[in-house]
Amino acid sequence: MPFARTVALLVVLCQPFIAAAQGLPADFERSALLAARTAGLVRGDVDHLQWLDDATCVFTRQGEKDAAPEFLLVDARTGLISPLFDRASLVGVLGDRAMVRRVVADGAALMLLVETPEPVVVRSADRGLTWTRVSLEEAAPMHAGQGRADGGGETRLVIVNRTQRPLSLFWLNGEERVPYGKVAADATRTQHTFAGHRWMVVDADGAIVREFMGEAEPSIVLVPPPPAVDAPVPPETVAMAPSAAAKPAPAAKVDIVDRNVRIIDVSGREVFRTSDGTKEAGYDGAVHTSPDGRWALVMWNLPEGERRVHMVQSSPGEGEQPRLKTIDYLKPGDRIAVDMPRLVDVEGRRVVTLAADLFPTPWSIGHVHWSTDGKTVSFTYNERGHEVVRLVAVDVPSCTARVVAEERHGAFIDYVNSVRVDHLDATGEALWMSERDGWRHLYLLDMATGEVKSQVTKGEWVVRSIERVDETARQVWFWAGGIRPEQDPYHLHLARVNFDGSGLVVLTEGDGTHRVTFSPGGDFFVDRSSRVDMPGVTELRRSSDGSLVATLAVADWSALRALPWTPPERFVAKGRDGRTDIHGIIMRPSNFDPSRRYPVLEQIYAGPHSAHVPKAFSAHLGAHEMAELGFIVVQIDGMGTAHRSRAFHEVAWRNLIDAGLPDRVAWIKAAAATRPEMDLTRVGIYGGSAGGQNALAAMLTHGDFYKAAAADCGCHDNRMDKIWWNELWMGWPVGPHYAANSNVTHAAKLRGRLLLIVGELDSNVDPASTMQVVDALVKANKRFDLLVMPGVGHGAAGHPYAKRRQQEFFLEAFYGWRPDEGS
Repeated sequence: MPFARTVALLVVLCQPFIAAAQGLPADFERSALLAARTAGLVRGDVDHLQWLDDATCVFTRQGEKDAAPEFLLVDARTGLISPLFDRASLVGVLGDRAMVRRVVADGAALMLLVETPEPVVVRSADRGLTWTRVSLEEAAPMHAGQGRADGGGETRLVIVNRTQRPLSLFWLNGEERVPYGKVAADATRTQHTFAGHRWMVVDADGAIVREFMGEAEPSIVLVPPPPAVDAPVPPETVAMAPSAAAKPAPAAKVDIVDRNVRIIDVSGREVFRTSDGTKEAGYDGAVHTSPDGRWALVMWNLPEGERRVHMVQSSPGEGEQPRLKTIDYLKPGDRIAVDMPRLVDVEGRRVVTLAADLFPTPWSIGHVHWSTDGKTVSFTYNERGHEVVRLVAVDVPSCTARVVAEERHGAFIDYVNSVRVDHLDATGEALWMSERDGWRHLYLLDMATGEVKSQVTKGEWVVRSIERVDETARQVWFWAGGIRPEQDPYHLHLARVNFDGSGLVVLTEGDGTHRVTFSPGGDFFVDRSSRVDMPGVTELRRSSDGSLVATLAVADWSALRALPWTPPERFVAKGRDGRTDIHGIIMRPSNFDPSRRYPVLEQIYAGPHSAHVPKAFSAHLGAHEMAELGFIVVQIDGMGTAHRSRAFHEVAWRNLIDAGLPDRVAWIKAAAATRPEMDLTRVGIYGGSAGGQNALAAMLTHGDFYKAAAADCGCHDNRMDKIWWNELWMGWPVGPHYAANSNVTHAAKLRGRLLLIVGELDSNVDPASTMQVVDALVKANKRFDLLVMPGVGHGAAGHPYAKRRQQEFFLEAFYGWRPDEGS
């Protein structure tokens, strides 16, 4: 027998013995310690960036591990970088063991947090020539919510709402807003977070009041009240001021009390009150008053129906009896709260009910805006079922409504990402976001006629968000995906364009995804870019044309690369249609052996509200830990996810069971065709929430390819899950397509290995969604594993015990691992 064939045969015969070695205690320990082992090994990142004026900023740059960071100043006019302060003067005061950990700068004044080794705060009024110790109370500016450039450990935000209205709090998961409840009016709320996590507070109109970020240390985020009525108008907002034609506001106030509208005159006397408002139906929410004070728009509210989900906390404590937990939880098809706009005639002391022909069945009424002359109020109407969105204008005093713009595409309209209007008051125009040409773009509308004056952006790429609108220059700054066709279409780039569609300039360059910090005057910006397989580069650029002023930092990952560690590999393959590019990443264990064949696991999350494959660099991703146990782990954004063309996205329309799986299977097969280490006879899949639904759907619809799945807290039947997420993609009313997409309906098709995980106190996805799958599997006499986590909520697989069980499940399925062989 030829030598090569002998070697090949020995490799095949040895595979079972190699497989049996997986899942040893050392493997689990290496996986668990991976995050700690890789932390802090990428150096040179820019942190704590602060602009002192329009052309000067200060920042820190990390040096060697455990060494003090550099504190630097850059002149944006020249690109010259210099030390922020004289370190020798600091050492002279505090000794040579002084290590600066944080700086707050204000002109020539500096405040430093120093370890000596005890924490000390010092202040200098002359940029580091002389230093004075200050108390922690005096050091409050060091916790002012300035933000940091990268991720980090656990921390806290103290959010101080000094306004007289409640604000909604959102965590920003990429571009997705995840609601975290309210910050009450004139109240304080403490929120657990992680350094580098982004947050925002939003008012009742949906307007962003403030964005902020978790810092390494607990920080205070102050939300001040709006300026007084007689406060001077800032120069940059002069164009937004009411026109000279607007009449002075009458001395009257409109508010809502006990579900009724009332009008208060200048003396504080009530001169009008409605009587039709009751607990069952009445006025509610914000009052939107015209600039001249003669009219107001209010909402007539019909409250939502009652739907409660009951859960049993089986083990509240030693010797305690189980407790019942009940939450309000609307599901698809339930009666929602309905707001119908009405006009208040302040001088006429009356409320006008508007004809609802143009907004008959609202899911929501939003973006309320008065024209500066007080003659028109507009709002967006999002129809229940999410197939129609209109921009409606109501003219006063006739109180007649008309359509300015309408979106209707024969499928869902993704109002989370694709509905936005920016009013240009000085010219009576508006920027309107639309997918009418198949891609998410901006259009310039005439608010009086509804005429499309220009398509502002155009091409086979998408506008992801608007950075700012400059009415004076008639330009819009925006974030785009796919605007550089040679790069990954999910990479974010900053661009600028004129309102008439001319003068498009892409201001960021590097092959990666970007985020920027502008100087106060907007003439310069600091651009931080990275890629999932490349750490960050930080550059100072001119806003006029994006040209480079100076490179502030290039991350050094040599220490990370020196470890047994493998970065993710980017891979692109054609999808189900043989034409569309599908993007994903491949992760290998740190002890990867190219001569071996590894089982392939897909970590899946196919929620249509976003795209989910990581794009920015991180030394440690969750999938790394699974790969470390002896798997090749892939993540893929298949059709049906967001931020590509409308056709790409609409694959999910009333079709969540699809989950882009045909594209994912094609992608994995294409990757394996040139990567023999990927063993396609052993392919598994796992995910949580929507990903749990997707993982089980993979087994039910592609059981010939996927051989094992772990599904955590899955929304397996969209009739059982929360109303907003499911009606957005599945539509309303609830019809037969809901049952056709249910994993419960198809449970009898299961083949292969299945692990179901659920937290008994999941308030995000009703735990009954998993248990109804269990019921269907039992009735179909199917074998499966079930792990119910007592006292645990959503994302139960993140619990250390459940995480370990999920890892063991795949080791057993693909390596024949047994518990007595591990730890």
